[in-house]
Formats: sequence, structure tokens, C-alpha cells
Amino acid sequence: MLIDSHAHLDSERFTDDREAMLRRAWDAGVGTVLSIGIGEQAQGMGRALEIVREFNGHPDSGAGIPRLFASAGVYPHNTPEIDLSVLDQLDTLLAQPEVIACGEIGLDYYHDGAPRDVQRAGLIQQLEIAASRKRPILIHCRPKDGATDAWQDLFAVLDEHWKPTGLGGVMHCFGGGWDEARRSLDMGFLCSFAGNMTYPKAQPLRDVAARIPLDGLLAETDAPYLAPVPNRGKRNEPAWMAHTATALAGLKNVSCEEIAAETTKNFVRLLRLPPDVGNC
Repeated sequence: MLIDSHAHLDSERFTDDREAMLRRAWDAGVGTVLSIGIGEQAQGMGRALEIVREFNGHPDSGAGIPRLFASAGVYPHNTPEIDLSVLDQLDTLLAQPEVIACGEIGLDYYHDGAPRDVQRAGLIQQLEIAASRKRPILIHCRPKDGATDAWQDLFAVLDEHWKPTGLGGVMHCFGGGWDEARRSLDMGFLCSFAGNMTYPKAQPLRDVAARIPLDGLLAETDAPYLAPVPNRGKRNEPAWMAHTATALAGLKNVSCEEIAAETTKNFVRLLRLPPDVGNC
């Protein structure tokens, strides 16, 4: 079965049909979902864990509803909200067994939702907590169109504060070029591709995905965002993972079953999970 390595299950857009949405995911062959815990504000990062516990306690978990895991982190735009209470909350969440990664965290220079120095400082603070809890990280990196400034600053931070940990992570919704992909892989990161790679103008992104070895790939929805073709413009959901997986399979000239097996293997290895996670 497929693993959706990045979905915002706590989004208000799923409030009215969250269980039905998860059942559709299971019916579409998605056995596991990583629920991203960033919330609308920093102090809402724990909502993802609440959803994970709610549905993992459901009688149909793993047999009608995907198995869920959570992450926790402060999104780049919300880094001005970081204080001691937020950092303590993050540390407490990362100590929970269901919270298997720190993120999504990183740098966003596209919207400039927070001063760049504040984003970098907030990223470093979170890296320190993730390292102490031995949790891999989920990175959001978005530069201005055509620029590489966010990537340059990100790698400078990771080289100093993260690479020595050997914990690796995921370049979520990867949007860089081959140089950024190569540097990510060399640092022990997986490059995760979302529905935007299916868009007509995304050929450069598909070219990068085609060059990445199978053991360096993940797939995700980023639901409720970035619905893939043929559902572009609609609310995205984990059931539509198959469209992105099919696109990746075509690029790698392998079957969809092999993409599912390899990305599951990669997810289990990176997040240090029991092998049965991929056998839902």
C-alpha cells in the first residue's frame, strides 16, 4: 500500500468529513498517513497528534482507515510566535511515540511571512530540540521565483546544525533543481514529491525526480493543498496519492506497485519504524 508522507489532516477543510476522507484513502490503497502538526498558529501544533490518537483508536484502524503518525513543528511564517512555552510544547510533543518527525520547519522567502533572520533563528532552535529527541526533520524551503537564496541559507544552517546528527529528514514538496536534490541526498534526506509535479508547467521538476534514485524518493499529497491532475483546483486528500505515484512510476519506468514498495521502504527506514508499518 501507499504511504502519504505529508498531509494536513488537522485542516478545517476536513472538519465535516475527516473519517470519510480517511476511508476513501484506505479504499484507494493508502495504508499510512503522516499527519503534519503545525496548526494555524504555533500553539496549535498538537492538533495533529489528537487526530492521530482519535483514529488510531478506531476499530477500523489498519483495516478500513489508514494507520496514522504525527509530526510537530513551527512553520516558517509562525516563527515570530516562538517563545519558551512553544519550545517546551514542541519538546513534549516530540517525546510522544506517535510523533515521529519535527516539521514542517524551514525557510520561506516567497511570501516573506516572517523576517528572514527570525525564520533562521527559529529553525535552529527547532533543530536543537529535534536532535535532542532524535527525530528526523521535515523541511519546507521556498525561495523567490527563480532565486536560490532560501536554499543557500537552508543548507548553510543544515551543514552546521543538522548534518552532524546523521538523522536526515525529508525535503517536503521538493521544488529545487538537481543541485539542491543532490545536496539533500548527500545529507541523508529523502526528496518528496507532491501533486504539483503533475502540472503541465512542472517539467523541470519531473526532470529532477527522474534523476533521483528510488531509494531517495517519497511521495505525498500535502492535502488539502496541491491536488494533482486531474483534480487540480479541488481540495486535495490522501486518496489522490495514486496520481502522484503513477506519475513517479512513469518517470522511473517502473510499476506503481514498485513505487509504493520503494517509497514505503524509504519512509520506514528514515523514520525508524517497525517493518509492519508498510504491511497495512
